[in-house]
Amino acid sequence: MSKQLHRRRLHEQIQRNLLHLLTALVLLVAPGAFADSAERITIGYLDLAEDPRYAERSAYARIQLRSQSRPLPGAKVAVDEANQVGQFLGLSFELEHFRGRDLDDVLAKLSSWADDGEVRFVLLDLPAELTAELAAKSRNKESLLFNISAPQNSLRGSDCQPQLMHTHPSYAMLTDALVQYLVSRNWRELYALQGELAADAEWTSALRHSAKRFGAELVAVRPFRLGNDPRQRERNNIALLTAGESYDVVIVADTEGEFGRYVPYQTKAPRPVAGTTGLVPQAWSWVWERHGAPQLNERFFALAKREMHSADWAAWVAVKAIAQAAVRTRSTEFAKLAAFLHSEELNLDGGKGPALSFRAWDNQLRQPILLATHDAVIARAPVDGFLHPRNTLDSLGADAGESDCDMKR
Repeated sequence: MSKQLHRRRLHEQIQRNLLHLLTALVLLVAPGAFADSAERITIGYLDLAEDPRYAERSAYARIQLRSQSRPLPGAKVAVDEANQVGQFLGLSFELEHFRGRDLDDVLAKLSSWADDGEVRFVLLDLPAELTAELAAKSRNKESLLFNISAPQNSLRGSDCQPQLMHTHPSYAMLTDALVQYLVSRNWRELYALQGELAADAEWTSALRHSAKRFGAELVAVRPFRLGNDPRQRERNNIALLTAGESYDVVIVADTEGEFGRYVPYQTKAPRPVAGTTGLVPQAWSWVWERHGAPQLNERFFALAKREMHSADWAAWVAVKAIAQAAVRTRSTEFAKLAAFLHSEELNLDGGKGPALSFRAWDNQLRQPILLATHDAVIARAPVDGFLHPRNTLDSLGADAGESDCDMKR
């Protein structure tokens, strides 16, 4: 690490520590509206007992194909942090976790929470289709829901709901970030290998849109099927699949992680690999080293005994947003907190640099995207040179004029 880079990071950490110290001092000498009697905000957390996304799935020799860790620890870390500030204000935060059997089960719990007035803010760790159904059926409840794990674009588009917020980035944000970086390196010709799942097709569809948006070209999309059947060589042999075209980068769309790990070093031409393997766009990486990230990663590891992943970060930042709303408004009233969360006054530190807030048109949290390998963050998007007339973070994902979200329907 260069001396200049070391000094810059040290300066950033000193500034962050001073800000935290100043905040604590202000709270100590000027207690807020909660000081006379303790107030509590209980945050709900809903997930499924048998969520297929977390089903054990391993390859030969027990190699784990994808993370099977649920993001609940991210919410717990954030609650602990919120209570450190809340104690000076007479405000406490609690997390109530309910693991249901199916949609009816979690809907009944959500309705119970809302009707009793006990839990108004609820984190959802559910598959996209259940998230959409739950949000639609609870539209008239006085609750605010936070999608922390489903990246599907439709949740921010045709299936959006006014009470459904998103702290996990969308597929569009992820592929926009990746294509921005590739274009910045002048790697504009993209060659995609796509798996058989619906999520793989959604990933590729988002990639196609990103390529068109930022001036890249999707040269070809080739379906891939894992196996050794010689009759399927045109679909399972990576060298054959990547032959016959000119391209700069091989893009892998393999959301399950079944075949992507075999792609690097087996392509016909010597080309970098990106997408769901190789250089991967993600909300969070355990090797991110700036803006207080090492401290957050350490706190998470101390609790969960594993590294922090994107959905963990999305759970953490959702709780942090609710806590900031309560501290800044000096209130526990649902209407005031919800209004603050929907406003531009939200100025959230997500550990990735720029201040974060929710977009008015689709309730998606604006945020940088990290482009990382398994052990290094290579870049952060938005990449320098990609601008936006209002907020550079809005260069990632559906902009106001592009969104098909209709909150009033």
